[in-house]
Amino acid sequence: MRTSGDQRGGTHAGSTDDGKAHWVDRFGPLSVSSSTGIPPSVGDVHIWRGWLDQPAGRVWQLEQTLSADERERAGRFRFETDRTRFIVGRGTLRSILGHYLGIEPGRVRLRYGPNGKPTLDEGPDRAPIQFNLAHSHQLAVLVFARTRQVGIDLEYVRPVPRLQQIAASFFSVYENAVLSSLPPSQQEEAFYLCWTCKEAYLKARGVGLEQPLDQFDVSLAPGEPARLLRVEGKPEETSRWSLHWLRPAPGYLGALAVEEQESSTCLLHTCATSLTWRDL
Repeated sequence: MRTSGDQRGGTHAGSTDDGKAHWVDRFGPLSVSSSTGIPPSVGDVHIWRGWLDQPAGRVWQLEQTLSADERERAGRFRFETDRTRFIVGRGTLRSILGHYLGIEPGRVRLRYGPNGKPTLDEGPDRAPIQFNLAHSHQLAVLVFARTRQVGIDLEYVRPVPRLQQIAASFFSVYENAVLSSLPPSQQEEAFYLCWTCKEAYLKARGVGLEQPLDQFDVSLAPGEPARLLRVEGKPEETSRWSLHWLRPAPGYLGALAVEEQESSTCLLHTCATSLTWRDL
């Protein structure tokens, strides 16, 4: 969803008991040495967040790390704000991946799936790192995991005109029934919770809108845990994925989709309210 407005939220810090959810609260320079950073282990999910409006000098530094096609894409933005936010988001993705891999950000090679999902284009000698990113207004969030597919979505919360009509066009019959049953004071939050969960799930699968939004159900009532409830024609999907709602900053709502593995112990049940902050 397109966003507008000019609100910048503050930070919220906390901690998790198991240390599995890692949040990083800045998009500053990352140093790259001969040794690699600490990438996610098999059971970990690393979630980063940061503000996209950066000083001109930092924007220039990040732009130097982009590939030729990324620079060309940046140049196609009509507005300078959109151009610089794209550069910061994509440049920071390269910085984090470079840190994990122990290489310069400009040497990170990316390739794109049929629906535009970026993945690492690395040789078989490197351990696979799965990732996804999202941005809305002034904030970006990025998620990284080892071997398991992940997807993340973010929305800057503002009033939604014709909320019920939009939901009727995109949400499932079940989701519309739940939305209509909620008190009016909860419907806007439920709308965003539903939308971000759907987007995160589709991004994790890398299918875009090949999977119609009204052909699967997610939970959306505020206060309930995020869950994938039904996927038409694919009943096994509900046990394959875990969903998690995120509140990375005041004024923003997001969602995370994580592919489950039998050996995984990282369920991130507390990451929406209890976060571990670290800087590199």
